[in-house]
Amino acid sequence: MAKILLLNPNKWGRGITTIWVASHASVLKKNKHDVSLFDCTFFKNWSDDELNINTKNLQFKPTNYEENIKWESKDLLKSLQNKIDFFSPDIIFSSAISSHIHGEGEYINIQHAYDLLKKMRFNGLIILGGLQSTSRPEIVLKSMPKVDYLISGESELILNDIAALHPDKNKIQTLDGINYLSLEKFKKNKSQKIINDLDILAPYDYSLFSDQTFNRPYNGKIIRAIDYEISRGCIYTCSYCVETIIQNYYQVGDNNNRGALKNPSAYLRNKSSKIIFNEIQELNKKFKIKLFRCQDTNFLTINKKVLTELADLIDESKIDIKLYIETRPEGINEKTVKLLKKLKVDGVGMGVELSDESFRDGTLNRYVDQKKIIRAFEILKDYKINRTAYNMIGLEGQSEDSIKETIKFNILLNPEVSSVAYYSAYDGTNLAYKSIKNYPTNLNDMDAQIRSKIIKHDKIDPRLLEFYKNNFNYFIENNMKNLDKMRSEWLENN
Repeated sequence: MAKILLLNPNKWGRGITTIWVASHASVLKKNKHDVSLFDCTFFKNWSDDELNINTKNLQFKPTNYEENIKWESKDLLKSLQNKIDFFSPDIIFSSAISSHIHGEGEYINIQHAYDLLKKMRFNGLIILGGLQSTSRPEIVLKSMPKVDYLISGESELILNDIAALHPDKNKIQTLDGINYLSLEKFKKNKSQKIINDLDILAPYDYSLFSDQTFNRPYNGKIIRAIDYEISRGCIYTCSYCVETIIQNYYQVGDNNNRGALKNPSAYLRNKSSKIIFNEIQELNKKFKIKLFRCQDTNFLTINKKVLTELADLIDESKIDIKLYIETRPEGINEKTVKLLKKLKVDGVGMGVELSDESFRDGTLNRYVDQKKIIRAFEILKDYKINRTAYNMIGLEGQSEDSIKETIKFNILLNPEVSSVAYYSAYDGTNLAYKSIKNYPTNLNDMDAQIRSKIIKHDKIDPRLLEFYKNNFNYFIENNMKNLDKMRSEWLENN
């Protein structure tokens, strides 16, 4: 039996039940390992306070969230060192791949974790995973000398194998999926097999999180919520998306001329309907969870039989829950929306990215008809399901007029929420290779919601990108009112 400390370096300052923590804890505990969590979320001297930032720029509705949590005033570094000294782990692990890879800053987690761990007194193994470990393991290892092993790809089963073999480094170094340095030479083992049966990871263990982590702002209210996954993988191959990093790692990335995988069944996997329902029911009962924030990349490409069976189980149980999902507009029609209603879906997030259809097709490898986007938002409104439009600005080749047209398109769609983020050049994606001159190539500043930086842009002054990001929702709500005047004042003052 080994002792494993999981480190969640979340800087957003609001409760996120990081899925990889729950999935790894489940596997390790089932195999009798001793697992503990150090969660950085509520440390005042660490948080970037994403909630207030995005409330101020009108992406979030105001709430009394801070009245429902207690900030930790103690120094984060001292607290982490105390945790290490007290728990005395054999292994510290952080950052991993799950369905929770897009919005919550997973790409940069590895850097945040290492920034903390490099300052700690610790003689055990430091192991990191995640998207950086999958796309650029040699660069990461050489920039993080205190790391013993990186796990590429999915890491639940590999970390469990390492824990079982600990402290025999000779055997650990034979495991598939790991990377390490030996006499300063980079060693990369062959890829492990993809986890085809997600049921073997269930039930995910959320007991490590503090109770206040389950309090979450949602549509202007505070609700008991968790991040949850039913499936992993996406059938699409958008050139900017970190999903393609994982597709390429498992060598399933061959795509057709419409931006979709040729063999999606080799990559898209899900839990069984009874496992999903049992998890939801138990989490609702044990932690009073009402909102399940499904992080599945594309909910409506999950096996239809599984979703139909799950809908029947939820409907028959009369359980008091709601789901928030993410999907693509082309999957929304009268039939699928009726299924979503039966599944108690309260909100749907869909990627608009930007309004220019030819840009989406030609540059982003994202093929979706403009009329289908408009119709999808209309159908969801008809069925009284909340809608969120996800938008990006700062793409290489994007003009200022393109941003304005995207704002106008959001006015036309009239979603309940319009989210906007900077484009980040995630290493390992196809678009990143074309964006090297304009975007950081180091591991820092890659959280597109609040921390990403654009060094320069081929068509737009970076000051203007900040202007549009800060005022994106203002211009939607006010129908582009005062844009030219506010733009001039911004440039004068920044």
